[in-house]
Amino acid sequence: MLGYALGVSSETPNLPRRIAHLDMDAFYASVELLRYPQLKGLPVVIGGGRRREDDLLARMRAAQPDREWTIEHLAEIPVDMFPRINGYTGRGVITTATYAARAFGVGSAMGVMKAAQLCPQAILLPVDFEQYRHYSRRFKEMVYDIAPLVEDRGVDEIYIDFTDVPGGQRQGGRALARLIQKSITDATGLTCSIGVAPNKLLAKMASELNKPNGISILQAEDLAEKIWPLACRKINGIGPKADAKLQAHGIHTIGELAAREPQWLIEHFGKSYGAWLHAASHGIDDRPLVIESEPVSMSRETTFEKDLHVLHDKAALGDIFTRLCQQVAADLQRKGYVGKTIGIKLRFDNFQSVTRDSTLDVYTADAKAIRHAAGLCLKRVEFKRRIRLLGVRVGSLVRADCDQALHPSPLKALSSVFSAREAQPLKEPHHEQADLF
Repeated sequence: MLGYALGVSSETPNLPRRIAHLDMDAFYASVELLRYPQLKGLPVVIGGGRRREDDLLARMRAAQPDREWTIEHLAEIPVDMFPRINGYTGRGVITTATYAARAFGVGSAMGVMKAAQLCPQAILLPVDFEQYRHYSRRFKEMVYDIAPLVEDRGVDEIYIDFTDVPGGQRQGGRALARLIQKSITDATGLTCSIGVAPNKLLAKMASELNKPNGISILQAEDLAEKIWPLACRKINGIGPKADAKLQAHGIHTIGELAAREPQWLIEHFGKSYGAWLHAASHGIDDRPLVIESEPVSMSRETTFEKDLHVLHDKAALGDIFTRLCQQVAADLQRKGYVGKTIGIKLRFDNFQSVTRDSTLDVYTADAKAIRHAAGLCLKRVEFKRRIRLLGVRVGSLVRADCDQALHPSPLKALSSVFSAREAQPLKEPHHEQADLF
C-alpha cells in the first residue's frame, strides 16, 4: 500500500516530452509458461477452479510410479496430463489467457464456461498471485534502474518518463525502449510491449499497436495515419456505454470523433466529458506522470489453496505467518524503511475480512519484533471459521536513517519494541490458540 501521489513532469524546456507505456505481454500466463515451458504456443487460460501443482505431480506419480516426480520436474510433465476447460462447470472467471487462446476469442474477465465453448481444448491453470507479484517487482526494479520516473499502474503495466533519460529521445525513444525490453527479458524471461508518445494517452494506445514484444513510436504528426483509423474504444476512457452512444450517432472511429465540433460533443455528452472526447480524439493529454511518494505501509499476504483451521492447521499457519513477517521485514530493510504500526489481515471462508493493528513505541524493521506484535493482534480476533487469507502489514513508515527513527524520545526509548498499546486479549480457549501461530 502506497501513500499519496505527486504529479511529476519534465522541466527541461528544450526536449520534446516522451512518455512510454510498458505493458507486460499476457503477464500471468507468461509467468506460468516459465514454470511449464512445454505449454508454449498452446491455448492456456489462467483462472477458474483452484488447482495446485501437487495435483499434477500426484497424477504423474500415479501414472509413472517408477520414477521420481517433484517440483523440479514440472517442465517434464506431458501436455496430455494438464486439465482442459472442456466441460468446465462453475462460476470461475478467466484472469488472462495466452495469445494462442485469445485467437479463439477468449479474453480476460470472461467466464470459464463461455471460454470452454470457444476453445474447449484450452488448458486451465490456477492463479498464483504470489508468483505474479514476485515477477512484477523484478521487472519494475529493472526499469527503475534505467529510468527512475515511473508511474505504477498495477501488477503488469507502468508509465515511464523518457524525456530526460539518456537515449530517451533517440529514434523517438526506440533506443531506450529496446534497452528496457532486453533488460526485462534477460532478468525474468518475460516479454513486454512498449509504446512511446508525447503523452500518456497516446503512449497507452501505442503499446497495443505491436503486441506481443513490440515497440511502437508515435509522434504528433502520426495521429491521422495511425490513430484516427482505430475504433473509439481504443481510447482509454471510452467505455461500452459511451461507445454505443457514439455509434448511434454514426461515430465509429477516432477520426470520425475528431471531425465532430466540440460544441456538438458537449451538447450530447456533457460539458466535461464532451470536451475531453474532443481533446482525446486529437491526441491532447497534459496529465503528468503520477510518481509514487514515500510509502506509508508495506504488506505481504497470501491466499491458501484450501481453507485452514486455527487449531487443526496451526503448525502450517504458524510457518506461513512467520514467513510473511520475515518477508515484510526483508522488504523494509531492502528499501530502507522502519515502521511502528503492526497489523494483520484475515479473510475467513465466508469471505468476511478482519483487520487488527497495534502501535509500538519505537520504529522497527526486525522480523521477530513484527512477528511478536502481529501475534498479539491475532489474539484480538474471534476464530469461529476457517481461514482463507492471511496478511501482515507494517505502517507509519519513515526512512530508517531519519532522525525520528534513529533518535526516539527518551521515554519511548526505554520501552521495548514489543510493548504494543492494544486491548487485552479475550480469554476464551479458542482465542488463546491463535497465539500459537
